[in-house]
Amino acid sequence: MAHRLTEAERAYFALVSEAAFANPFGSGRDAADARLIAARKPPRRLALRELGGEERVLAENVICFDAFHAFVDELDLLIEQQEQAGDQPLRVRFAADLLHHLVSRGIGEPRARRILELFYQMRRAYYFIKRGLVGESESMRKLREALWQAIFTHDILGYERYLWNRMEDFSTILIGETGTGKGAAAAAIGRSGFIAFDDKKGAFVRSFRSSFVPINLNELTESLFESEIFGHKKGAFTGAIDNHEGVLARCPEHGTVFFDEIGEATLPVQVKLLRVLQDREFTPVGSRQPERFTGRILAATHRSLAELRERGALRDDFFYRLCSNVIEVPPLRVRIAESPRELPMLVEHLCARIAGSEARGLAEPITLAIERGLGKRHAFPGNVRELEQSVRRVLLTGACARDTARAEPKRGLAAELQDGALTADAVLERYCALLYDRTPSYVDVARITGLDRRTVKKHIDALKRPKAGASAAR
Repeated sequence: MAHRLTEAERAYFALVSEAAFANPFGSGRDAADARLIAARKPPRRLALRELGGEERVLAENVICFDAFHAFVDELDLLIEQQEQAGDQPLRVRFAADLLHHLVSRGIGEPRARRILELFYQMRRAYYFIKRGLVGESESMRKLREALWQAIFTHDILGYERYLWNRMEDFSTILIGETGTGKGAAAAAIGRSGFIAFDDKKGAFVRSFRSSFVPINLNELTESLFESEIFGHKKGAFTGAIDNHEGVLARCPEHGTVFFDEIGEATLPVQVKLLRVLQDREFTPVGSRQPERFTGRILAATHRSLAELRERGALRDDFFYRLCSNVIEVPPLRVRIAESPRELPMLVEHLCARIAGSEARGLAEPITLAIERGLGKRHAFPGNVRELEQSVRRVLLTGACARDTARAEPKRGLAAELQDGALTADAVLERYCALLYDRTPSYVDVARITGLDRRTVKKHIDALKRPKAGASAAR
């Protein structure tokens, strides 16, 4: 005969459930923790077999809450060691103890294993979101909250019950200015997906490092787009001397492919990616045999989605398959305006990343040097990426002056055109580079100049290469 919880026990167990499964970055999490701390813990210890129905669920949540905090240090250590170990999964030395802890309290072995998998996933998500996206501004808190929801939805209990193995159907677009940290946000999602535990090996089936497969479409020539995304078969085209796996094939089950600068995807590629999103299938170049895609797709762009769609660079049907979730990564100027501590916190984080944890004492003088050189109201148009280079500049030179390099190409080109000092090829090289400096997109430069994308890239690359005789002139 099932026992019943007392009113005090039920109230306490409900508080535990609320705190255990609340979004750790949500605005109400601190209040939930405070209510739990203030509550009085019931004296008796109940086994699950003594309870039934909803009371059994509440009691299991309490058992899970206790087990998670008992093993949280081991979970953190595993994440840190796996990050260093690379793609080879590590043995989980505490797994047997954790599983025994759960089973001894009345939880069945299959359920206990599923709880271990959820613990590992939750801790990875917390680790990568908190560590990779620092800052105390409200916009950053909202970003971290949104990233957690992108992994576990707004209701982690519903996720655990219905959606843990179906998140591949939920795509996310990250928007925000260049340099804001869209890549770090994508990595936090991609490295926090579900990974199964293998009882026989005593390890998770793969490293989280291999679960995240990024590709920057802005770096690809048009001829490589389909090959790098879908892969190709030997002999599919001139130069295809062997089979090649694209990013879709390299993505494991429940893994994530991240398409950075999705606005650069050509329309034919968007049509093929639409098939991937709808049918979960893709076909390598030179093959007639479709392959199954079992991962999740993330995308990012620094451009306006409305503008991309208006000029036809982003197909509407493709957009609507991508936009299950749209997350905006805030610009640095907004973050600094919201919190006076944002800049010094970021500088401290960057110092530790560049020079090690012992270098955090450098953060204060470096922050002062940046503010002296750039001014306290500097808008950081390059966002966190600009700030990181400013930190490096102070470490190298002791000072940080305003960067005037962006204006120089325009003045130099105008003067040389007026003097008649440029060849036709040089004019194209300089003009393409000027446009690319304003809008780092080969597609947009091609549209403005009327050239094809490959020609634009050729001219920009040519300007970067040293001219003949340059080394001799030195």
